[in-house]
Order: sequence, then C-alpha cells, then structure tokens
Amino acid sequence: MADELSAVVVDDHPAVRAGVAYWLSSGTPPIRVVASGEDVRSAWLGEGATADVVILDLHLGGPTPVLGDLRRLVEAGRRVVVYSMRADDDIALQCLELGALCYLTKAEGAEHLVQATRAAAEGRPYTPPSLAGALAGDRSDHRPALSAREVEVLVEWFQSESKEFVAQRLGISLSTVNSHLERIRVKYALIGREAPTKAALVARAIQDGLIGVDDL
Repeated sequence: MADELSAVVVDDHPAVRAGVAYWLSSGTPPIRVVASGEDVRSAWLGEGATADVVILDLHLGGPTPVLGDLRRLVEAGRRVVVYSMRADDDIALQCLELGALCYLTKAEGAEHLVQATRAAAEGRPYTPPSLAGALAGDRSDHRPALSAREVEVLVEWFQSESKEFVAQRLGISLSTVNSHLERIRVKYALIGREAPTKAALVARAIQDGLIGVDDL
C-alpha cells in the first residue's frame, strides 16, 4: 500500500520489539515496522531513517534516559512516541517539552500504542491515561498571563487540524493566529516553562487548567 504508515522501533529487549511489531501490523489499517534495533542508530540508518514514526524506549541498556537522542530526533523533524517501562511524571513532561508527541508506558497495551503511533504519523499529540494523570498532577504556581483571546486561539488550535481552520472559525487572519500562538510560547518561555511544540503546549494547557484531557 502506498499510503501504509511505517515505524521504526528502538528498544533493547527483543521481545518488546517483536510485540510492538505484531501489535502495529495487526491494527486496522496495519502499520508496518520497517526497522528495529537495540539502539537509536536504527532510526538513522536504512529504512529506519525514513519511517513515519520512531517508537523510542527511553532507557536503552542502562538507567539513564536517552534524552539527548530524543532531542536530536525531534530537531531532525522526526515524529517520536516515547515508549517506556517507567511511569515517571517528571520524565514524561520533559519528553513532551523536548518535542515527543506522546509518552506511553508499556503497561498501557496495544490499543494505546497503535493510536499514539497513528496520531504521531499525522503530527498530532496523543494523551494516554497515565499521561493524563501526570499532567493533571502538575499544577504549576507559575502560569503565564494569557489574554482571553489567546486562550480562545489556543483551545481552538488544539481541537483543529490546522491554523487555517482556526482563523476561519474565529474570523481572523492566519497571521493573527500565528501571532497569538507565538506570543503564548514567548510568555511560557519567559517564566521558564518552554513549549516549543504543539504537544508541549497541550501539556502546559492541561497543567494550567485551560483545557481538559476529555476536550481534546
């Protein structure tokens, strides 16, 4: 199939790699695992280099999370789903801030992994149950002072496929939408809570009570 989604699986456990490949290929429509391996080189070489989605285990052969590898993948424009044994709220939020589209624990099973991979292939964030708990539990005291219009634009963008649709819905220009979103990012950055990606902005908005997980 020309439009079949593809993924590369980076995990240091062969059984996990095999299980993920089976789950993804069993979905409707199936997602093809074109490469897999025990280190991140699998995502940079051969067919893995052009896979639609990178499914990345954060702890490859050791206790230290491979956040540097995640950052490099995101900076290269790759769409990453972090798939980890650890239900660690702080690490989950850190991964979203670096640009991962989802942080998924291995306890959450096939359905969530397939949904997260499909969403990531489209550049959309996906919020599984464990991550919803992490975000809801992080109520920062330092929140940016967003205007009512900025909040309106932000929420519309989360619920839309494009900024053009937001502009149409709110009766404003695309450049105005972009200006609002850029100001929101600047306001978050100024208080030390950077949100460089859409997924990171979703995380911040949930943390700050601007939108609920059920609204997405």
